[in-house]
Amino acid sequence: MKEVNGIVVFDIDGVIRDVGNSYRRALADTVEEFTQGAFRPSQEDIDRLKGEGTWNNDWEASQEFIYRYFEGMGQGRSQLSLDYGEIVAFFQSRYRGRDLDNPDRWDGYISQEPLLLQATYLEQLTAAGILWGFFSGATRGSASYILERRLGLKSPLLVAMEDAPGKPNPTGLFQVLEKLAAMGDRSISQLPVIYVGDTVADMQTVEQARQAQPERTWIGVGILPPHALQPADYAAAYSQKLEQAGAAIVLSNVEQLTASQIQSLIQSLTQR
Repeated sequence: MKEVNGIVVFDIDGVIRDVGNSYRRALADTVEEFTQGAFRPSQEDIDRLKGEGTWNNDWEASQEFIYRYFEGMGQGRSQLSLDYGEIVAFFQSRYRGRDLDNPDRWDGYISQEPLLLQATYLEQLTAAGILWGFFSGATRGSASYILERRLGLKSPLLVAMEDAPGKPNPTGLFQVLEKLAAMGDRSISQLPVIYVGDTVADMQTVEQARQAQPERTWIGVGILPPHALQPADYAAAYSQKLEQAGAAIVLSNVEQLTASQIQSLIQSLTQR
């Protein structure tokens, strides 16, 4: 049986798929709709909000943008009658399309998301003795759509929005490890864990995991999402935010995190 050398857990949005013109577009559409066309957040606006480390959930981020817009117009939150359910429903109508509950008929922005890795990359990790799984703030339906229908993975190990508290709470990350442990016949409790994500909240999740389980080696790897790759100064600023939040390295694409790079990371950080 292949020796297991480490564990890699992947975020999905901005790491496995490009959501710049899907989730983020749906977020901007939603804010524009609920501000009566007065405000549409840019990619930079969304990055600044997510840089606070709190707004990993795009439905909640949409609502927060709407609140902040009206606050800027002199209205307090208690004066507004925002219906969170209506915000979610509008967002989903843009993201999933007309038939929200039937993935076979999803024709919204989700159907156009570019993939940022290929299944062969994951096969290479397996061949190198690296276990892997997914912890995402996306809904299970959305995450399963990209992993199973687009990538062709069979029953991928996934912890999604419905399964755990939102990041930076590390519960979902721990759940992935528990599921991996239950699938094997050997203890993996001492194996180093790498979490790969594209936001400050992802890196803060690693830090909270380290605080909760300091006996284990936790490594955060930042990924620049496609919208943050250019211009160069914006990419550098985005990378710096991820590093300040705890990323050991920041890469421009997840497939740059090769098996050999993983082993080098683990060795450098476990030998300190």
